[in-house]
Amino acid sequence: MRPFDYERPADADAAVATVAARADAAFLGGGTNLVDLMKLGVAGPALLVDVTALPLDRIEALPGGGLRIGATVRNADAAADPRIRRRYPMLVRALLAGASGQVRNMATVGGNLLQRTRCVYFQDVTLACNKREPGSGCAALDGYNRQHAILGASRRCVAVHPSDMAVALAALDAVVQVRGPDGERAVPVADLYTGDEPERDTVLAHGELITGIDLPEPVAWRSTYRKVRDRASYAFALVSVAAALDVSGDGMVRDVRIAFGGLAHRPWRAALAEAALRGAPATDASFRTAADAELAAARPLRGNAFKVPMARNTLVAVLRELASKDSR
Repeated sequence: MRPFDYERPADADAAVATVAARADAAFLGGGTNLVDLMKLGVAGPALLVDVTALPLDRIEALPGGGLRIGATVRNADAAADPRIRRRYPMLVRALLAGASGQVRNMATVGGNLLQRTRCVYFQDVTLACNKREPGSGCAALDGYNRQHAILGASRRCVAVHPSDMAVALAALDAVVQVRGPDGERAVPVADLYTGDEPERDTVLAHGELITGIDLPEPVAWRSTYRKVRDRASYAFALVSVAAALDVSGDGMVRDVRIAFGGLAHRPWRAALAEAALRGAPATDASFRTAADAELAAARPLRGNAFKVPMARNTLVAVLRELASKDSR
């Protein structure tokens, strides 16, 4: 590993100023992704600014009835919080599905949002990757692409975003609080990620620090998160679904929220599927129609065409579970 400088500022403004002043500086949270990338030679910051001592490790009530999760709250602590467990079960399931217990004990929720793709071509510095080296090409297009994107991708990059938590947050309409050199701003999780420039994962500018995640007041809908993966432990999603469903007494869908993981460069909010379901009967036929409406734009690669029926079947199964009178 190449040598680097290390600083641990006392407040968020100092952390922001320190990183903003140097193009080769990076924020350090739990380090469960960044340190791995440094070992692989993919990332090489000359200065690490440790933010774990900042007062961003609390989960607090918001005036409107929601919660704010501080950026340095550990994933394990967020998943164990009684308020989150009671009011946002979808998020808890996503957090628990996201990593091993050891990793959850280290990883922060802010860092979870910013983790980089696990594409094998991104992680191997000897191979072409536009995300790692702009203009070098995308080796995954004609290579091993079983885990890659089928929605929203381009010829420049077909990598998928790896976070489980971000998928649930997108379905919950969560908002990220950001502090930067020019002040504070709020960014909906659904708008945090960009696919226009492969080398740029998010809309955050250099020096902008995530300080918290705001969860809106929960709705009294049934919700869940389901992850389909190659093995039951410590594997990234081939397909995942975060969904919340509100069904009237006569079996009609009053409202619904759906987000897919494992299919795109960002958590994929399934707006077309949602629109198809509102006002429709809560039946398998309606669920399949909604899934097909969303997946009509899918452009699978040679190795991942199976993701289309897998995503359809997973969504139908999740919505069926939520619509069941026996669902909890």
